[in-house]
Amino acid sequence: MTEVAEEYLPSVEALLVSGGDARIALDPASGCNIYGCPPRPAPRLLAFGSSTASPVSPAGLAAATQLHARLQRSLAAGATVAAACARQIHAEELARQRGELQSLYADAAADIIFASSGSELHLIAAQLAAANAAQALRIVGIAAAETGSQVPAALRGLHFARHGAEDGRPIIAGRTLEFVDVAVRDAGGRPRPPAEVDADIGAQVLAAAAEDRQVLLIVADVAKTGLLAPTPACVMALQRQLGARLTILVDACQLRLAPATLQAWLAQGCLVALTGSKFIGGPSFSGALLVPSRLAARWRNTAVPASLRAYSAQAAWPAGWRVDALPDTPNFGLLLRWEAALAEMRAFHALPDAGVRRILEHCAAAVRDRLARDPLLEALPVPPLERHALPGGEGEGAPAARWDTCQTIFPFLLRRPDGRYLDAAATAAIQRDLLRGASENGNVGLRCQFGQPVACGQRDGQAIAALRLCFSARQIVAAAQGPAALAALSAQALLALDRVAARLRAAALP
Repeated sequence: MTEVAEEYLPSVEALLVSGGDARIALDPASGCNIYGCPPRPAPRLLAFGSSTASPVSPAGLAAATQLHARLQRSLAAGATVAAACARQIHAEELARQRGELQSLYADAAADIIFASSGSELHLIAAQLAAANAAQALRIVGIAAAETGSQVPAALRGLHFARHGAEDGRPIIAGRTLEFVDVAVRDAGGRPRPPAEVDADIGAQVLAAAAEDRQVLLIVADVAKTGLLAPTPACVMALQRQLGARLTILVDACQLRLAPATLQAWLAQGCLVALTGSKFIGGPSFSGALLVPSRLAARWRNTAVPASLRAYSAQAAWPAGWRVDALPDTPNFGLLLRWEAALAEMRAFHALPDAGVRRILEHCAAAVRDRLARDPLLEALPVPPLERHALPGGEGEGAPAARWDTCQTIFPFLLRRPDGRYLDAAATAAIQRDLLRGASENGNVGLRCQFGQPVACGQRDGQAIAALRLCFSARQIVAAAQGPAALAALSAQALLALDRVAARLRAAALP
C-alpha cells in the first residue's frame, strides 16, 4: 500500500504547513508563513518572537521526521481499506500524544481535545459551554488586543481565518453568543491596576448571573504582553460565589506556565487552553484544550455540537465523547506539529525550576537595562505575575517560587530620534523589515524576529503598538548548557534590540 502512504503523507515540510487555517499557508516568494517562519529550521534568524511563532527547530524537525517515517511504514503495511487504515493509525498516534501531554502537564487529571489554533480552542470551549448551559450563556474576558485577533469571532460562534467569504458569519445560522470584553490597559497603553480590572470583570460576571445567565469567564494566563488578568484571587472569589453557574477557561495558549500552575488551575475545575507553538517553540498551529475530569464527566453526556464540524474531527477528542456529528478525517499535519512540540516540551521539562528561573532573571536584567538606556526604546510596563491565591505546594514548590513568575515577554514602544512615538503602522513596517533582514542602509542583513506588534492605545494623538522581545523554552534549554551559552543568549537579545535602534536612527523611517 505504498500509494496510500504517498496519498496521505506528502513530505514532512508539506505536512507541517497543512491542516491549519489560512495563516499557515506559505508565501510563494518568501517560503514563509504569515509569521515569517519557514517549515524548516532557520539557524541565522535571531528568533525572539515566540509570543507569536517560531521556526521549527532541528530537534523538532527530527521528531516530526521520525514520526513521518513510522507512519509511512504503518500505512504501507496496512491490511485494511486505505482510508480506514489512515484513520486508525492517525487516531492511535494522537492517543499516544494525548497520553504524553497528560503526563507532562495534566498529571492524567484532564481529558485533552486537540485543535490547530488557540482561536479554535476558544471556539470549542464556548460551543461546549453553550451546549451544556441550562440558561443563555454570556462570555466575559479581556480585550482582544491582548488575546488574539480571531478570538472574539471564535467566542461569538462566527467563522474565522479559513472560510473566505464566510468569515464573520455565524457557524449556526441565526445564532451567536454574547461576548463582553474588559480593557486591561488604559488609553495610553499603561496597565490598569489589577484591582480595577478585577472589579470590572466581576461586575460583568455578576450582572450576567443576576440576569439568570450562565457565564463563561476567560482568564488570560498570560496574555500577549505578559499580563495575567483577572487575578486568581478574583477568579476564585467568583467561583465560590456562583458555583456551577460559572465555567472558567484559562487561556494559557502562550504556555508560559509551570506544570504545577497548570495543574492548580485544573484542580479548581477550570478548562485550560494551551499550544505547543508559542513559548514551547513548536511549529505554528498546535493546540490542546484540557478539560478537568469532573467537568469532562458531565460534558461527555452531551453530544459534541455539529457547529464544530468545520473546525474539529473525531480523532481530536478522547474516547467517551459523543463525536458522531464531527467528520472522521485525519489531520497528519497537526499530528506532526504536535510531535515536534512534544520534543521541545521533554527537553524543557528536564531542566530544574531553579535553573530556569536563574536563566530568566539573568536575561530579564539584561533586557530591562538595555531598554532603560535607550531613548528610542520604551519598555511597556507589565505588572508582576502573582498567583498566590492558587493552591500549590510549599517552599520551592509554592506559586511565588516557580519560574513562571518571571517575565518572559518584554513589550516596548518605538520612538523617533525627535522623541515622537512611531504609530502602529510604522511599528509593523519595522517589524517586517527586521524579519526580512533589511538594514538601515537598505541592504539585506541579519534577520530578527519579534512578536507581532500589539495595539496598546494612543500616544501623540495616534494609534501605537508594542513590539515584543520574548524568550522561549528552546532558548532556555540552549542557555542551560553553561555560562557561555547563557551569555550568548543575552548577547543575541541585545543584538536584536540594537537592530531595532539602528533602524530607528536611520534617515528614512516608515
